[in-house]
Amino acid sequence: MAHTTLPPGDSPQRTRQAWSVLIVSTFAFTVCFMVWMMFGVIGIPIKKMLNLNSTQFGLLMSMPVLTGSLVRVPLGIWTDKFGGRIVMAAVMATTVPAIWLMSYATEYWHFLTIGLFVGLAGGSFSVGTPYVARWFPKHRQGTAMGVYGAGNSGAAVNKFVAPVLLVAFGWTMVPQVYAAIMLGTLVLFLLFSHSDPAHLVPSNVKFTDQLKALKDPKVLKYCQYYSIVFGGYVALSLWMVQYYVGEFGLDIRVAALLAACFSLPGGVLRAIGGMLSDKYGAHSVTWWVMWVSWICLFLLSYPQTDFTILTVNGAKTFHLGLNVYVFTGLMFLLGICWAFGKASVFKYISDDYPKNIGAISGIVGLAGGMGGFILPILFGALMDLTGIRSSAFMLMYGVVWVSLIWMYFTEVRNTRLMGAQDAVAQPATR
Repeated sequence: MAHTTLPPGDSPQRTRQAWSVLIVSTFAFTVCFMVWMMFGVIGIPIKKMLNLNSTQFGLLMSMPVLTGSLVRVPLGIWTDKFGGRIVMAAVMATTVPAIWLMSYATEYWHFLTIGLFVGLAGGSFSVGTPYVARWFPKHRQGTAMGVYGAGNSGAAVNKFVAPVLLVAFGWTMVPQVYAAIMLGTLVLFLLFSHSDPAHLVPSNVKFTDQLKALKDPKVLKYCQYYSIVFGGYVALSLWMVQYYVGEFGLDIRVAALLAACFSLPGGVLRAIGGMLSDKYGAHSVTWWVMWVSWICLFLLSYPQTDFTILTVNGAKTFHLGLNVYVFTGLMFLLGICWAFGKASVFKYISDDYPKNIGAISGIVGLAGGMGGFILPILFGALMDLTGIRSSAFMLMYGVVWVSLIWMYFTEVRNTRLMGAQDAVAQPATR
């Protein structure tokens, strides 16, 4: 059962325990992420009901992300100390009442306040990542964390479930159903998860001892990477439904379906990113992720434009801009890239900090979550300031530039080119 575990090894019983932990934890994280992204759909009728501007709407969607980000460091450390099973269960149990109360909110401050408590669900990532990783050998940890991280697809599940409930019963039904789903998931998790005292950090390790790795500048670099591949993923998952509605005039159900073309691969394919990171290394995968992201965001940044050219036959007007099909295709590709990138960043962590995965994953997860909190607010502010919807992608394009430059000077430039080693070792003898 849940409390009895076997000694580490490759026995069939131990393997079954590991896979049971991975499967039930991934399912729990999917549900938590679905709840965390709830405002991405129900925020649209709430915006209309409260007559919010774009900046207020961005803040509304970001409130759960704020809490989910801030609690990641302590939750990661508590996972090292107390074990992932008990911490994950406590997180899910705490969110159930808040999710239910969301259906009774009527004022803007009600939604902001309750959203803070609902956001605790987002902290589940920094619990499950070290929890599942320690059940697998080092050469398979990237894959295990990638499979668990596929729970990000809860953002896409939200886009499938919430619009149906919203259209059929009104937005207040969504949090009520989500509260029931979270409660059922908690029961399943307690039944099929396991704990292993060998995975705990020794009791003589203090909170300050676990945070000493923050002095390593590599942690800040990984935070920057993750603020894009995860923070950007969260922000755009929240932003895309209303973007489709406003930019292309689509019905909310169609908009949610198309937005899922970004959210679904951005979550599900994380497992493949973990396998690629195990095979080719975290650096190679992350480098290509950043470059493909740079190209996609450059194209997505271009606003719908009409321009006039004076010709010998008079003025001619041309239109330049992405239609809904090309736009969705680019978002689909971007989602795939960021799925791989989310896994590769955590492969960096498991390689560099094998004894402190919980604390470091919590810190890096905090940075990613804060990106998911700040970016929607900036998207709304830029929208109010410029009136250009694609300004959200312009902002992300600039953030990716920062990571590419940082990565080049700290990793790529120091990588010896093929054949260079022989040239150094064997100087010319002429």
